[in-house]
Amino acid sequence: MKILSRLTVVLFGLFISGCSLAPEYTRPELPVADQLPVDKAGKPPGDLPQQSGPELGWRGFFTDPQLQALIELALANNRDLRESALTVEAYQAQYRIQRSALFPTIMADGSGSKQRTMTGSGDYGTSEMYSASVGIAAYELDLFGRVRHLRDQALEQYLAMEESHRSVHISLVAEVARAYFTWLADRELLRVTEDTLRIEEESFQLIEQREREGVATQLDLAQARTSLETARANLALYERLVAQDGNDLSLLAGSTVPVSLLEKAAPLNEQQLALHLPSPLASSVLLQRPDVMSAEHELKGAHADIGAARAAFFPAISLTAAGGFASDDLSRLFGGNSGIWSFAPSISLPIFTAGRLQAQLDVAEIRKDMLVARYEKAIQTAFQETANTLVARATYVRQLAAQRANLQANQEYHELARNRYQHGLDSFLTLLDAQRSLYTARQRCLTVYLEQLLNQVSLYKALGGGWEERS
Repeated sequence: MKILSRLTVVLFGLFISGCSLAPEYTRPELPVADQLPVDKAGKPPGDLPQQSGPELGWRGFFTDPQLQALIELALANNRDLRESALTVEAYQAQYRIQRSALFPTIMADGSGSKQRTMTGSGDYGTSEMYSASVGIAAYELDLFGRVRHLRDQALEQYLAMEESHRSVHISLVAEVARAYFTWLADRELLRVTEDTLRIEEESFQLIEQREREGVATQLDLAQARTSLETARANLALYERLVAQDGNDLSLLAGSTVPVSLLEKAAPLNEQQLALHLPSPLASSVLLQRPDVMSAEHELKGAHADIGAARAAFFPAISLTAAGGFASDDLSRLFGGNSGIWSFAPSISLPIFTAGRLQAQLDVAEIRKDMLVARYEKAIQTAFQETANTLVARATYVRQLAAQRANLQANQEYHELARNRYQHGLDSFLTLLDAQRSLYTARQRCLTVYLEQLLNQVSLYKALGGGWEERS
């Protein structure tokens, strides 16, 4: 009968230890439409694979060899990414610390003492004591799962930080691409400005000669000088921007960018935009975004916090035990009659806490509700960012086509105005207007193409960088 009772107690303890007081986790429903907006950017050429965005890594989004080399350099040397990786390692170590509480800590102790003291008869005597023991100190029997829930919460914090690191990884790739495309655009704008300055200098020299001959007026010469000085000011502006863009690239790369790498960079209008997305695209792809996954891990950790707060209402049982040897003679320390042992279980049951335990549980449950809202907001933000980039893809195609047509028209206008002025059929004011319109059209064409490329960068980031980033 005693054996049956003991077996029942053991089985009940094992049953209790296998239970969880945390609420069952259920992923919240998507608070957005089931489908993302239809991608109307057109189909890719027949020789390009029609892969969906989340199945691609950053190499599938950014195919320029120089840009890929810059990204690899940044991933190897960027200090923000390095700090983020070390933060993940710290959270991993914190998780291991919390997990170790599930196992007893076994300590070995050894001590020895020898002292000379006065006895009651007034004589002096020498006494010795030696001991060696192995034991467990204050090991909590996790019958109600409090320690396990704390471990689970630490695990989810570590996983959330790992997703945050992936987010830093994706952001770094996007920032390098953004800085590279901006540098290309400013470089092209510098060249356009240099061409414009040369045209303005030629025009100024022509007007200056015609003014000396009495054909042009002082007003024409003043207008030509105004346009010339404006071009010189713009040249200084873009020289500064190109230099600053290079500094931005070096900061992101974590080291000086090789000049040979930038010299091989293809012009802005040769950058490829070959990525094709299937339409319709399910909103569930957004669940792969690191910020969404980080929010979900934090939400799971909040469920574990509730379990730990509930377990605090139940008794906490701890064990302290030790066994070893003790003797007053070192040579007999491990003799047959020198064995010692101790066993000291303890139990702590909360009776009155002035509402502290209930308040801790309330805080855990409120925090869980807050994290549900944060998780849903992360999905809504992801949907909004992705939808914006998809809508922009098609409109940028049409806008760039119209801008190119506008550039062609301005080039024809400039040629006609220049010929008519040289033959005395129009005033210099018409030629000046044509030159300014051509310069503005070339600028705007490059700007729109840059915006289209930056939208590609935003799409890469909005889709979570692709599944390859998890490797």
